[in-house]
Amino acid sequence: MARKKDSSILLENRRAHYEYFLSDFLTAGIVLTGTEIKSLRRHDAGISDSYIYVKNGEAWIANMHIAPYKEGNLHNVNHLRDRKLLLNKREIRKLDNSLKAGGYTCVPTKLFLSRGYAKLEIALAKGKKLYDKRESIKERDQKRAMAKGEED
Repeated sequence: MARKKDSSILLENRRAHYEYFLSDFLTAGIVLTGTEIKSLRRHDAGISDSYIYVKNGEAWIANMHIAPYKEGNLHNVNHLRDRKLLLNKREIRKLDNSLKAGGYTCVPTKLFLSRGYAKLEIALAKGKKLYDKRESIKERDQKRAMAKGEED
C-alpha cells in the first residue's frame, strides 16, 4: 500500500519571527514515540519556547511540549523531554559552528507532516532589539492598512 502524501503544517512559531532575525533554514526529522505522533496529529503541541542545541555530534530540541495522548496511558512519555533531530553530519557541524561563534541561537519555525513523518523546520536566529520589533509592528500595520484600503 502506498504511503499517504501530505504536507500539512501542524504548528507555526510566529513568536520566533517577531523576536529574531531568521536565516539558514533547514528541515529536520524528529525521533518520536507512537503516542507523541498521535498527539501531534491532534495538534496538541507547542514549539514557541523551544530551542535547538548540539551535544556529542547530535542535534536535540529542548522545551518542545507535546501533550500526553489521552488513550496512551502507560506508553506516554514526559511531555517536555528533549527529542533528537535527524540531520546530516555536515548540517549538524555547520549548525554547531554557527552556535559556537556566538550571537546566534537555533529555533524551530514550523512543525509539519510530510508523507506521514513529522518534520521540523529550524532556522538560525539572531535576537532583535526593541526598535527592530517596533519596526516590524509598524510594517505589519502598514500592510494591514493597505490591504484594508484595497478592499474598499
